[in-house]
Amino acid sequence: MHEFLQQARDFLPILLQGAVVTLQVTVLSFLLSSVIGLGLALMRLSHVAPLRAGASSIINVIRGLPIIVQLFYIYFVLPEFNIQLTAFQAGVIGLGIAYSAYQAENFRAGIEAVDEGQREAAQAIGMRTPLLMRRVVLPQAFRIALPPYGNTLVMMLKDSSLVSTITVAELTRQGQLIASSTFQNMTVYTLVALLYLFMSLPLVWILKRLEWRMGAGRAR
Repeated sequence: MHEFLQQARDFLPILLQGAVVTLQVTVLSFLLSSVIGLGLALMRLSHVAPLRAGASSIINVIRGLPIIVQLFYIYFVLPEFNIQLTAFQAGVIGLGIAYSAYQAENFRAGIEAVDEGQREAAQAIGMRTPLLMRRVVLPQAFRIALPPYGNTLVMMLKDSSLVSTITVAELTRQGQLIASSTFQNMTVYTLVALLYLFMSLPLVWILKRLEWRMGAGRAR
């Protein structure tokens, strides 16, 4: 135990640097996936058939490709088309696009769950579609979609480890580098696992509290 604590003291500063990068990748990818996902969800719900078909095709393609393949394509293939991205940028974009398909389904389900009567009432008083979506539909849709939306964030935190495959110096990558140079695999990966837990468990608690608050607000 003493040896573990001594090694932890040596390794933690480097691993914490990686944990910061992990959080940065997760937050930026989550925001990107939310924006793209909302756009795809609105396209899928559009009355214009080509938009619906295009959105469905994009979602199916994204969901059909492994995340790691999408990361490799963005980082290794796009430079052949003169699109140069850093490993960090490629990781954020790749993870954001990969999860946008799941976010689209979260938003679509939330929007479709909003009571049709409220839309008709808003239209009856002359509210146009953009205002209707912004003030009536989307706030309720977000509340309905919050549980799967929050779960997606937790999943992205864990799957951010995949960006280590394109050399992003996040938590898993830093752990790999330390383990390969010190051969202290048990200590390193125990610390890596604990750091992921320390990041994800508070996040789960916050999301549960937020769900409860919004549910309580709806009940009132």
